[in-house]
Amino acid sequence: MAYKPEAEQSDEDEDGPIKSFLEHLEDLRWVLIKSGVTVFVTMVVCLFAGNYLVRVLEWPLHRAHPLHLSKTQTVIISFGTNQLSSFKVGTNDAFSTVIGTNSFLHLEIVPITVGTNQLLGLTVPPGPQEEPGLGIQIINQSPAGSFIVATKVAFYGGLLISAPLVLYFIAQFVFPALKMLEKKYIYRGLFFGAGLFMSGVCFCYFVLMPVALAASAQYAEWLGFSASQWRAEEYIGFVCKFMLGMGLGFELPVVVLTLVKIGVLSYSTLARSRRYVIVIVFVLGAVLTTPEVITQVLMAIPLWGLYEITVMIAWYWEQPDRAKAGRRLIAVLLGLIALVVALWLGYKHGLPWALEHWRR
Repeated sequence: MAYKPEAEQSDEDEDGPIKSFLEHLEDLRWVLIKSGVTVFVTMVVCLFAGNYLVRVLEWPLHRAHPLHLSKTQTVIISFGTNQLSSFKVGTNDAFSTVIGTNSFLHLEIVPITVGTNQLLGLTVPPGPQEEPGLGIQIINQSPAGSFIVATKVAFYGGLLISAPLVLYFIAQFVFPALKMLEKKYIYRGLFFGAGLFMSGVCFCYFVLMPVALAASAQYAEWLGFSASQWRAEEYIGFVCKFMLGMGLGFELPVVVLTLVKIGVLSYSTLARSRRYVIVIVFVLGAVLTTPEVITQVLMAIPLWGLYEITVMIAWYWEQPDRAKAGRRLIAVLLGLIALVVALWLGYKHGLPWALEHWRR
């Protein structure tokens, strides 16, 4: 078979017409138009469904429970399924003898019949006392506050929903200029990146967010401030930025490993950059979360752990004995998973027990 010149090979391999600079600008213009229209339409849909999205974003707050890092005891008063009030019990308070050594006391307002009169009284509901929530109310304190909240919800929701289509439009514009090997890696990166992004959002929503909200309320209580009410626009902005930042952070392995496969980065480069990455993830934790330290650390540690896993995978790719390196990599990953599970179980079960014995 006769040898083909390199230029002819590349033209036939890519199967794409050669366009002029103005034609590329025209394609880019249509990409921007289609992306903008897609984002706008999804934002409008999210704007009309704002009440449902707000309920979804409030779920981590209802699921969060106090950390009980101090000896303060709390009394919660509810009526039916609504929590009306909560307050702290002092040493000379009348409730101090009733609550005993418990960290909280749940009282319910119920109708009481006295003769022919119907009165309302306080009673302890039957059954075991369930762990109360934070009891924080999301409030609006300005005439334009509701509109600002709806706009934030529509903006973040529209970006999330329209992201697959926007990425598809960008891929249509960029892929004709890529080689077949580069396209293969990009396809894999998009597939795993989408999965990791949703994993990061779900991990933040179900695991980190309730802990972060409880830590924020505990920090305010430690400073002596009341944390019974939060502004709606600040809460919605915090939750959306936290979940979006964690989702983007979970895509770090895909981006780095794709660059390693292409040849831009290597294991030695990643290992030397570890100190800079540690600083970057803590800066991201400070930018995308509240200014207090606990929430920043809760976001920075998972991102740092993902980077370390990425470094280990890059090391595995460069090893001549893949079988031996694979066994070592699997052992390290299983050890990390066991450590995470142990820390989580310790937080859920061991920490309350330790704090209770420490108070005694």
